[in-house]
Amino acid sequence: MSKNAQKENIKTQETSEEVAQSITEEQKAQSEDKTEQPTDTQADTTDENIDLESEQETEVEPEISQEDDVEIKDEAEDELAKANEELQNMKDKYLRLYAEFENYQRRTAKEKVSTVALANERLIEALLPVLDDFERSAQFEKEPPKDGTSEKGILLIYQKLKSILEKEGLKVMESSVGKEFDPELQSAFAQIPAPDESQKGKVIEEVEKGYLLNDKIIRYAKVVVGQ
Repeated sequence: MSKNAQKENIKTQETSEEVAQSITEEQKAQSEDKTEQPTDTQADTTDENIDLESEQETEVEPEISQEDDVEIKDEAEDELAKANEELQNMKDKYLRLYAEFENYQRRTAKEKVSTVALANERLIEALLPVLDDFERSAQFEKEPPKDGTSEKGILLIYQKLKSILEKEGLKVMESSVGKEFDPELQSAFAQIPAPDESQKGKVIEEVEKGYLLNDKIIRYAKVVVGQ
């Protein structure tokens, strides 16, 4: 073999050794990367295992024994019984109050009627002497005396009746003749032409007197108004 051929063989061997060495180094580097970093599949599997463990931990609930279940039911029944008892007590209280209120209304209405009847009774009883006086006056009218005592007797009866009514709170309204017509106090019985301009819209004549009972108008005065 020539020297040139030997040299070429030596170069070829060196080149093949370098290639083999470089391949070996790359394989080592790849193996190191694989050992340091897990694959995507392994990472996903690990995450899924962690999620399942956490779900199992959260889903675990304490078991209720049969004795605890019975105790809970008994407590619920006791509370329900107490609520029903309170409701019944409230119903009974309401019915009692309603009955008392009904009795109060009936008693008040009865007392009101009795009060009105008693007031009328007192008034009639007070007017009986006046009735007696009118009867005596009627007897005198059959044979009227000549000294004018009949007129005096009628005047005395009138004064007695007026006094009795005044004690019961009756008061005669002040005369409105010559004053401006006031619809709050008078009722226009008629309207006539005014005798002069100054009497227009004023009361010309009082036909019936007005009366107040305990400062409340019970009858308006009937008047004639000038126009």
